[in-house]
Amino acid sequence: MATDDLRILETVMDFGGKARMTSSKHLTGTDRVAEVAMDTDAQIVVNAQGDEPLIDPGCIDAVIEPFYSNPQLMISTLKSCGSSEDELYSPNVVKVVTDHEGYALYFSRSPLPYFRYASNSMEEKRQAFFKHIGLYAYHRNFLDLLPGLRPSSLEKAEGLEQLRFLENGFKIKVVEYDYQTLAVDTPEDLVRVNEILSIKS
Repeated sequence: MATDDLRILETVMDFGGKARMTSSKHLTGTDRVAEVAMDTDAQIVVNAQGDEPLIDPGCIDAVIEPFYSNPQLMISTLKSCGSSEDELYSPNVVKVVTDHEGYALYFSRSPLPYFRYASNSMEEKRQAFFKHIGLYAYHRNFLDLLPGLRPSSLEKAEGLEQLRFLENGFKIKVVEYDYQTLAVDTPEDLVRVNEILSIKS
């Protein structure tokens, strides 16, 4: 765990986890990951974010897999099919569109793509709507370069760090994975996650 919050550090260590304090000047989780990665020999680093407490372990295998076939790859992440109109229009659900080779064209909190000629029925929208799963894998070489990449205009507008990578010319491989994520973005999300965890325990 990489954090700049002492409360998180102490909570993780209390249950026997490993945690490290990072600079409070970092703007994103990836910046924190890059700081920690500097002290390791790891060539591929996975950034599993704290707002995804129910992440499927299979997602980690899926996000790493592209690096085996493409040694030049710098960044990979995941997407899954959207499941509701609420998700399509929710700014808390990040949408992604990719090219024919599976590389990201854009990420947005707005509906993406915008279905100009569709009716209000989700039946006409379902085929092209993908959600971004907030899990990343990075090559060490990219993390070494990250401190030199200034926050970009699109990143600031959307509040999405991956847009900084795209604006600086880095390709992001997006792997489709059959998983319905439940990120904790609101107090209501936290209630749902706690209910699920109480059932599993």
